[in-house]
Amino acid sequence: MDTNINNILFAFGLTLFAGLSTGIGSILAFYTKQTNKKFLSGALGFSAGVMIYVSMIEIFVKARDSLEAVYGASKGYWITTISFFAGIAVIALIDKFVPNSENPHEMRDVKDMKEKDVSDPALLRMGLFSALAIAIHNFPEGLATFIGAIQDPALGISIAIAIAIHNIPEGIAVSVPIYFSTGDRKKAFKYSFLSGLSEPIGAIVGYFILMNIFTDAMFGIVFASVAGIMVYISLDELLPTAEKYGEHHIAIYGLIGGMGVMALSLLLTS
Repeated sequence: MDTNINNILFAFGLTLFAGLSTGIGSILAFYTKQTNKKFLSGALGFSAGVMIYVSMIEIFVKARDSLEAVYGASKGYWITTISFFAGIAVIALIDKFVPNSENPHEMRDVKDMKEKDVSDPALLRMGLFSALAIAIHNFPEGLATFIGAIQDPALGISIAIAIAIHNIPEGIAVSVPIYFSTGDRKKAFKYSFLSGLSEPIGAIVGYFILMNIFTDAMFGIVFASVAGIMVYISLDELLPTAEKYGEHHIAIYGLIGGMGVMALSLLLTS
């Protein structure tokens, strides 16, 4: 697969934008009296819709085309399917090693956190572990955004926006407990910001590991795995979090809206 420096820089810029949107969550946490749960619910549902639709309709199909061109129709389809579920297995294993009590996708509300004892050291621990967990989660997400953008800039933009929306409540999850345990906005923002940096780091590490072996076959395997990762993130993280933040139907309307917008954008660019 041919790439040039402009494509690489563009892909890296998108990945950086997606990762550092955790900082947006920090800002919202500091300067709003309470979390707008309905808005976040709809936004997270929208993000899930974009990621599910683009994974199943666009990314999986392109991965299959690439692998079938190398291995033939039957074998190529088998490898695509196995790679898709391998991506799911990788992100599921990452999730397994994150303690449930420190899960970064547990709902955090600014108003609720203010009611806690600010001297409680468990709050600081909660925020720091959330930052670490998010950093681990963001690593494969960064690779997904980067590979998608290199393959197709429009596709990369869609993935980056979806992941950026997904990262906003993660920024809240890190910032709120750290802020209310230390009273230090700068410290809370710093940890939230640093947790998002793992996304562009994931892109860089992944690229340098893969660039010398990035044949059409390798591209197909990685791209199919990316589709699996994104579907898992949507079903395991985005939709459950959207339901916790708001009403069931707001999350579903957001999901359908995300799918519709993604479908329209693909039709207009086809």
